[in-house]
Amino acid sequence: MFETIQAAPPDSILGLTDAFKKDPNPNKINLGVGVYKDESGRTPILDSVKRAEAYLLENEASKTYLPINGIPEFISATQSMLFGPDYEIVVSGRAATAQTPGGTGALRVAADFIAAMMPGKRLWMSTPTWPNHPHVFTSAGLETAAYPYFDPETRGVDFEGMLAALKTIPEGDILLLHTCCHNPTGVDLSPEQWAQVAAVVSERNLLPLLDFAYQGFAEGLDADAAGLRLLAESGADMIIASSYSKNFGLYDERVGALTMVTRDADTAAAVLSQIKKRIRANYSNPPAHGGFIVSTVLNDPGLRAQWEGEVTAMRNRIRDMRHLLVETLNEKGVEQDFSFIARQRGMFSYSGLTPEQVAALRDKHSIYIVGSGRINVAGLTAANMDYLCDAIADVLGS
Repeated sequence: MFETIQAAPPDSILGLTDAFKKDPNPNKINLGVGVYKDESGRTPILDSVKRAEAYLLENEASKTYLPINGIPEFISATQSMLFGPDYEIVVSGRAATAQTPGGTGALRVAADFIAAMMPGKRLWMSTPTWPNHPHVFTSAGLETAAYPYFDPETRGVDFEGMLAALKTIPEGDILLLHTCCHNPTGVDLSPEQWAQVAAVVSERNLLPLLDFAYQGFAEGLDADAAGLRLLAESGADMIIASSYSKNFGLYDERVGALTMVTRDADTAAAVLSQIKKRIRANYSNPPAHGGFIVSTVLNDPGLRAQWEGEVTAMRNRIRDMRHLLVETLNEKGVEQDFSFIARQRGMFSYSGLTPEQVAALRDKHSIYIVGSGRINVAGLTAANMDYLCDAIADVLGS
């Protein structure tokens, strides 16, 4: 029955990791896949996570199914992370949250909900966006479109082009926004720009869908939610897909959440019933272990304080690697201006390297970067910085 099926092309990012693993070069560097790495090049397990796991191992009494929408304590902690503990949205009950298998799972449940409840509406994504965004939404049957976002000349946001495009989006369409640490560019909207986007969302009656995968990795846990909270203040309906993969280092536990913000508590209950219907038809209920880790840490003052310190340390290391990369390239005599990398935020940077230069880095120096030139800054260390910058200087000069 399967003899005529053709092999699918490899994933543009995960395929890099496969090639990296097969490369025998001892100096090889993987700057493709989006995982945090420490100074030794490992993806660490946070101490707060290990302490929570020890507590859970000692105290868990059952492995029964979770509710369809997940752990109640996880849900309340997630809403507090997004909006603040005493924010009106939380107190009034007009937000409904479901625990999901990672941020990607949240996006797919949102896509299924939109396809079923809002037929004919298009979803608008930034140019560029996370390469998996189009796959997630089109697989659910949604039509997608694009708006300008990145300006290759300034290495910043093309806000004039973005705003002009948003003003032409048909009423009721869905607007996908990266809340912070834009993937793949690393350039974010300013508070003033968020305010202008919120005004257009209100004028055009658009439905914002916020992908919030990196809370804590730009400026801080609360600061990174500023754009989201500004949109929330307008009273608009919203969809938020959030992830604990990065800020908890729980990549393989697949811990995420989908939060629907509505006009009142009754509407939130109705929306949640439809979300649960989508979940039931897909994976029935979420995995438990990672959700219990998150809820244990966020609801224990001591563990929460330790975790916040670890998030700060990860954020600071990424920032330091940005500055060290720019400084080392300058020391190597590279004439091309890479100073914009120090101004970007989060794990990723649109480096400006061309596909030909990316290929040369891989073929000549065993340095693996996505074809677009996006690099994972968290994959840089003081130990591999000289090798990387020498390689960049070589391909730029060739």
